[in-house]
Amino acid sequence: MSKEESRHLVKVLRARISDELWLTDGKGLLAHAKVKSLDQNRAEVEIVERFFEHQKPKAYLHLALAPTKSLDRFEFFVEKTTEIGIQRITPICSANSERKTLNHERTQKKVESALKQSLGAYLPQLDLLISLTDFLNTTDFSSYTHLYIAHCNPNFERKALDGFAPSCKALILIGPEGDFSPKEIELAIQKGFTCIHLGEKRLRTETAGIKIATLFDFLTA
Repeated sequence: MSKEESRHLVKVLRARISDELWLTDGKGLLAHAKVKSLDQNRAEVEIVERFFEHQKPKAYLHLALAPTKSLDRFEFFVEKTTEIGIQRITPICSANSERKTLNHERTQKKVESALKQSLGAYLPQLDLLISLTDFLNTTDFSSYTHLYIAHCNPNFERKALDGFAPSCKALILIGPEGDFSPKEIELAIQKGFTCIHLGEKRLRTETAGIKIATLFDFLTA
């Protein structure tokens, strides 16, 4: 095992020889293993059984979400959607965003930790922070079956979130607590996005993301 993983195994998990654990490569392989030797710089394990394409997703969910001012709340969103099941997360910066920077390495570790905790085998892709305008103008959306933008502006016609089914590929934009600006909504519509709402209640940014991931997982299972 790597030096970092070995140290975690020894110092945090306090593993012992012959302890059982689960390993993943983040690409669909889940392995049942036993600890063979312990060293905080280089622990060794013996693979007992391998499971290929473990719980392979039937559908693809991509959430592009504006990180919250409180980093804890954004990291909570990242952790919970990884546990529920998501394929790609794109942090976006919009006109009303309060957070303009993001520590990608720190967030990546949160994703990896959540995957291990949930015994998942597919590591979500975590993109670098990008402005919403650049994201809309540079991304190829041709492979997506569903393009949605969730917002609270009553001046635009919005539909309820629905239509998910196995094999679909969905991209949903979720704005900051100040919501997307009218110009941003108009640009998204020009790019083929449909405006949606998530019910009558006004949700926090991270809550909206978790709700969508939960509904998507349920409807595409």
